[in-house]
Amino acid sequence: MFIQGFDNDKYLSLQSAKIKERIEMFGGKLYLEFGGKLFDDYHASRVLPGFLPDSKIKMLSSLKDTAEILIVINAQDIEKNKVRGDIGITYDVEVLRLIDNFRDKGMYVGSVALTQYNNQPSAKAFERKINDKGIKVYHHYYIEGYPANLDKIVSEDGYGKNDYIETSRSLVVVTAPGPGSGKMATCMSQLYHEHKRGITAGYAKYETFPVWNLPLKHPVNIAYEAATADLNDINMIDPFHFEYYGEPAVNYNRDVENFPVLNTMLEMILGKSPYKSPTDMGVNMVGYGIINNDAVEEAGKQEVIRRYFSALCDVKKGVGTTETATKIEYLLKKLGISPLDRSVVAPARAKTELTGEPAVAIELNDGRIITGKTGKLLGASAGALLNALKALGQIPDELELISPTLIEPIQDLKINHLGSVNKKLHANEVLIALSVCAVTDKTAKLAMEQLGKLKNCELHATVILSPADENVFKKLGLRLSYEPIRQREILYTK
Repeated sequence: MFIQGFDNDKYLSLQSAKIKERIEMFGGKLYLEFGGKLFDDYHASRVLPGFLPDSKIKMLSSLKDTAEILIVINAQDIEKNKVRGDIGITYDVEVLRLIDNFRDKGMYVGSVALTQYNNQPSAKAFERKINDKGIKVYHHYYIEGYPANLDKIVSEDGYGKNDYIETSRSLVVVTAPGPGSGKMATCMSQLYHEHKRGITAGYAKYETFPVWNLPLKHPVNIAYEAATADLNDINMIDPFHFEYYGEPAVNYNRDVENFPVLNTMLEMILGKSPYKSPTDMGVNMVGYGIINNDAVEEAGKQEVIRRYFSALCDVKKGVGTTETATKIEYLLKKLGISPLDRSVVAPARAKTELTGEPAVAIELNDGRIITGKTGKLLGASAGALLNALKALGQIPDELELISPTLIEPIQDLKINHLGSVNKKLHANEVLIALSVCAVTDKTAKLAMEQLGKLKNCELHATVILSPADENVFKKLGLRLSYEPIRQREILYTK
């Protein structure tokens, strides 16, 4: 059940003002390292109900006249064809996608930096593609002894060997296709070169999670640990911040561990560091956008449960480890919750127990829970989707939205011509059929008009959803979880 807990407009205003303040603090030029996703931040939208997935890019768009984008990619990642796990494309292709997305938003992409460059053939081919887009590419090189040998790093034999990236605006947003690309090192290299040229510039970091001014054990911060369980990130009280200010602030282990080295680099380059802690380096006002802590706490708990199911399913699919699932299970216990605290789990399991078939449960935004079972014509996902649309449109349950005579030709097409082994309609197929019916049937049209009301609804399935069903539900804005069971296994055990 969706309850708003976050004021997106307030956040955008505060965050923009804070970035402008940080630019002025450094005399008019700031390299801002962006952590996490600039586009489509669905994790933030789930744990902070009211946060819009495109909030970060919208905030940057308000600063577009003073901002430029610098995209960093590790040349070795290009050579290894490293893939971004969430969307399944290689890092080099993701850079091209980022460039197009930024340009679509009217933002200026000034340059691309190839880090750890060593004339790799794939990196050189990638550079030609970027040049064809009218964007200049710069080379940064491997520094022996990095990051321990600071005397060499901050010298002509270290950062001094890197290309100086020419920038023209007061805010340089440094982003990358994924972790390990070299964003921070690129920022430090630029500060070194700017300082040599007598240009005053500074560095800051923008990461949404963990939320520094929420308690360490707040469900939103624990949800971040669940999201990064495979990276071994651990939230902790920033010891540097507490020692200097006497106030607790939440950070994570990698930033705390890296702070002494990073701060020393700033001192060597600038003469003096303005920061007393890794938390100081951050520019993050997201905690001030929370307007209903109860709603946000509940959203955080639900995210941990979803992440637990996801981790179990990754193990089942062979793409995850039991260690990750075990870590998230520990976080559930830390919060004092279990999978059954997700409202759609028990109804979905009960329907499967009753029918012996896969089932789906959807919680509507008014709190009603609708279920769907596997039938002769429709899969459980398609059945639950139609039942939810009926409930939202106050359409009698016994009324057929799609005639079986329309479904049967679709089944024939799937089995006899498209090579499918499953004749039951998926969610995407049933929506196409419903949209055809809506041309002449007022009831079907009424059902189609309810689709927008499914956004932010919760869904649980008793089997791993097919890619087709999962894709449709995600596009409709539902928040998903499912059991680590394959549908074929359930049918096999009957």
